[in-house]
Formats: sequence, C-alpha cells, structure tokens
Amino acid sequence: MTGSISPGATYMGNGRCCFRLWAPRAESAAVQIVTPQHCLRPLTREERGYYQGEVTGVEPGSLYYYLLDGQKLPDPASRCQPRGVHGPSQVVDTSTFVWSDRSWSGVDRDGLIFYELHVGTFTPEGTFDAIIDHLDDLHTLGITAIELMPVAQFPGNRNWGYDGVFPFAVQNSYGGPQALRRLVDACHRRGLAVFLDVVYNHLGPEGNYLAHYGPYFTNRYRTLWGQAVNFDGPGSDEVRRFFIANALYWLTAFHLDGLRLDAIHAITDKSALPFLEELAAAVKLEAARSGRRLYLIAESNLNDPRIIRSRELAGYGFDAQWNDDFHHALHSLLTGERDGYYRDFGSLAHLVQAFRQGYVYTGQYSVYRQRRHGRRPLRCRGNQLVVFTQNHDQAGNRACGERLSVLVSFSKLKLAAAVMLLSPFLPLLFMGEEYGETAPFLYFTSHSDPQLVATVRRGRRQEFAGHKGEGEVSDPQDEAAFRRSRLNHELRRQGRHQVLYDFYRQLIQLRRELPALAELSLDNIEVNADAENLLLFVRRWSNEHEVSCLFSFNDAPANPTLPLAAGRWRKRLDSATERWLGSGSKVPEIIESPGEVAIPLSPAACLLFERIREDQL
Repeated sequence: MTGSISPGATYMGNGRCCFRLWAPRAESAAVQIVTPQHCLRPLTREERGYYQGEVTGVEPGSLYYYLLDGQKLPDPASRCQPRGVHGPSQVVDTSTFVWSDRSWSGVDRDGLIFYELHVGTFTPEGTFDAIIDHLDDLHTLGITAIELMPVAQFPGNRNWGYDGVFPFAVQNSYGGPQALRRLVDACHRRGLAVFLDVVYNHLGPEGNYLAHYGPYFTNRYRTLWGQAVNFDGPGSDEVRRFFIANALYWLTAFHLDGLRLDAIHAITDKSALPFLEELAAAVKLEAARSGRRLYLIAESNLNDPRIIRSRELAGYGFDAQWNDDFHHALHSLLTGERDGYYRDFGSLAHLVQAFRQGYVYTGQYSVYRQRRHGRRPLRCRGNQLVVFTQNHDQAGNRACGERLSVLVSFSKLKLAAAVMLLSPFLPLLFMGEEYGETAPFLYFTSHSDPQLVATVRRGRRQEFAGHKGEGEVSDPQDEAAFRRSRLNHELRRQGRHQVLYDFYRQLIQLRRELPALAELSLDNIEVNADAENLLLFVRRWSNEHEVSCLFSFNDAPANPTLPLAAGRWRKRLDSATERWLGSGSKVPEIIESPGEVAIPLSPAACLLFERIREDQL
C-alpha cells in the first residue's frame, strides 16, 4: 500500500493524530476539528493524490470533517459516525481495548458451523453487547462461528446493512467499535469464531460521499443497487488499496476470523490480476503473519469454481463460497415452489447432484436464465461450500419475509435440518431456525430522504407485482417491519420449538462425533435416489467408519427396499420417533442387511445408520 499510514484518522498517542485521505481531484484539503475544540489544519499533498498531516491536541472522541476545496465532508475512512451518515467523523483509539484472546488461533475449517445473525433484530436491544448473553446458548447448540450481517455505518438505525456508506465505521446504533470488540472477545473466550459480511460491490445511496473524493465508482458497469465500484479503470489502484485496507482493518483491529463478501458476481473487473485475487493474497499474508486462521468466503451465483480454486490452479484463492444450488434444490422439494429461480429445480435428481458435487448447474441449460449456467467444480472440496436451508436473502427477499417454519410441516423442518447438517459441506443456520422461529424477516430501512424512501417503496412493490399468493408487501420504512422481524428467544423453551432445538443439537453432535460425517470429502460419498418413492440415500465413509443416511420427501408412508451394504447397522437417528414428536417408527434399532433391506418409512422422515464393525460385535 502507498504510505505506511492507513486511510482515515490514526491516533498516535499523546494528543497526536495523523489524518490521511485520497482525493486526487482536489486542489486543497484540510481537516477541521469541531469538538471538543475548533481548529483547522491544512493537509500536505503527496504522490498519487494523497493528502496527509499530523495534528496535535487531538484526543480520541474528537469530531472532525475534511474540507475539500472548501467543501465540508465526513471522512470516507471514518472509524465512527456517532451522529449518523451526514454528521462529523470521530477519532478512535484502537489500542486501548484490552483483549483476552491472545492464545486464540481460530477454528479449523472442517469444524465451521455458521450462525448468521442480524444485530438489530437478534435481541430487543439490537446491540452487540446484548448478543453476548446468548453466546453460551449458541455454544451449547454446537455453533462454532457467528456470522454478522453488515455492520458498516448505514443511514438511520434500521437496515439490513447492505446500504452501508462508511466501510470502516461500525454502526453507531449497534454500539460502535468498542462494543464490537467486546463481542468478538467474548466469542473467542467461548471458542466461537466471528465472521463479518462486507459489501464491496456497491455502497448505499444515502450518505455516500466517496465520489466527492475520487473515482471510487465507474459508469462503465452497473449493479442492481447503483453504481459499480471502480476496480479496473483509471485510479483503480488506489480504490483497491482502500478496500483491501478495509478488509485487513476488520481482521486486525477487531480480531475477526473471516469475511463473507456480498454478491461478488456484481463486481466487474477485467484486469489481469483481479481485485478479488489480490484481496485473497493479502488476507493469506496476514494469516501467515499473525499465525491465525483467517477465511474469505464469497457469495456468488455464478457456479464458478475459480473463486475457490487456489492461485496455483489459476483461481482467486477464496476459502469457500455460499452454494445457492443446494438451497434451491432442497427448498423446491420441500415446498413445491417453482417461481423465479426455483423454475430450474424441483426434481430429486437436482438434490442428488448437489450432494455429489455441490453445484447442480455445471454447464447445462438453465430455464430461468435462458442460457447455459455454471461449470464443474473439479478439484473442489466439500469444506469449500457453505450450504443452508434458509438465510437472510431467502427469507427477506420474499414478499412477506416468511421463514421455512411457516412454509412446511414440522416433519419437513426436521428433514431439512438433517439434509443440511448430514451433508459433506459447511452448514449455516439463519438466526432462530434452530427452534423454528415464526417471526418473518422483512426488508426494513430508515432513510431520511423522502424521495429515496418513495423510490424504495415503489421498487419493493414492483419487485413482487407478478408474484401470486404471497400477500401484501410490507412498507420497508415502517418501523413495524423492523419490530416484527425481531426474534422471540422464549419460543426455544416451548413445545415443539424446544424439540426442534434439541434435534438440531443432536445432529450437530453426530456430525462431530462420527468420523464419516466429520470428514468433508466429496470422494468418500455415494448418492442414490428412488424417484418413485421420493427417497434420497447417502452413504459416507472415512477409513473403516461408515454411515448411511436416508431422507424421505414422500408425504405418504413407504416401505422401499434400500441398498444398505451387507452387515450389521445401528440406528443413530430417526426423526419419526416419539422423542422428536414423530408419528412413531417401525425401524428397529439394529438392522442385519444382506445387501439390501426393506425399511418401513414414515412421511418426511430421516434416518441415520452407523455400520457396526466386526471388532465392535
């Protein structure tokens, strides 16, 4: 990076603060301290359009603006915006927090079990500190990593976070930077990793001042959400440095364990060394320097294995990516939905493909896209794909924000959990799914610009105008949409919600204990389907350990003959038993199989068998 000082205000101690910004088009730049005292100091222009200067008499908590050719603007690399996106920036001392995680090195990739949460709706308080009271419950459940939806400063106090406009500033209504550090430190004390969702494909529309500073955006490309970030045009070297510095800031100043990059398919970059590859290399260098496990995970709908291939194999070098195909194949079978991108799914064969290789579409024709889609993920491993039964997008981008818990039966909720957690991939739970939260997850905003508010409202209505039977679209600006999206954690201690929670916990425990499930290999797996009876049969093994999983998507009882390898098998899980509020099971605890066996199945049931070795008889 150009220069040794990061962009923004860096507190040096003893009342000294270094201010650094990139403003190549400005004739002059100065910093104006507005509290606790007023002063104006010019900044010195350096090469490539950077301005820098050290100011004395500035302590942490001081508020300031930049003056670019006399125009007063907040710092694009602000660490804190205590008065919102239009207010002054604040000097933050990153060295005062006392960490207790000195021995923390992270979670092994195969052991990652993600829990995605939105800070504002996870608790009634909607703060980082309030999350801490729930960490012991998440640890008991078996979660090993929480994944925070974006926390970069956005307008108002209600937002999903994808309208962030200050990439370095921690949302003030969540508690600000020190509160985020307290949360991360508390997670590490409990053995939980912390991932953060960051948005590098666009910035939000309100409070976005980056274009005043330099060519951060380009008109050569567009995204669904506004101007594209300039990663390959004139001035793009410094734009890349800004966002790479941002990624490293989250990982170092907040001790985060990884980043999830939102919608990288919306990043257009035609350079020989793509920004994403350069970013991954920088993160790997930091991991080597710090001795910590640091991960980069991509959200991409391209089904392009280059994202997760190593640089040695001409890939970008990301550690993992979200796998929408797995979700779509499973969701369409459970719900029968066929609108939108679900048009490409609905067959049991699609879920077979998802189990065998992660992607369903690997170059064949997509009816939804009206073209061929995807590429075979050769040399990719199971621990490079993150799978889920729901997430913020799959719930929140429905007209009424319905969760799976209100779309399918209790039996199918258990079935969905088993399919995900017994798969050879990295599982992700969306907050509340472990106990069947029934509150919707709606889209909500708190913009202050009336014209923007009207545009957002109109856009949401138009988006769902052609969707039948999904109900009336809620008003994103109405605070009621935000309040309705809050979790009710008390449900977890009631009736079937508690049973579902215990079922998730049991699945996670089995995933850890049984070697065949703990090894996330796509080589040690055999997948077969009985299309007539809507059955999926999955065999997995690790050395001499072997399990067989049976998933029934049939709404009626069945008595199929299944290819269970010759030998003795012990039943380890049966969702139809009374323990799991099933209708009752006729499957014995021990099965002697000559190579195939008839098994009486309840509707929407899942079974897990473990082979008994001869030395265990």
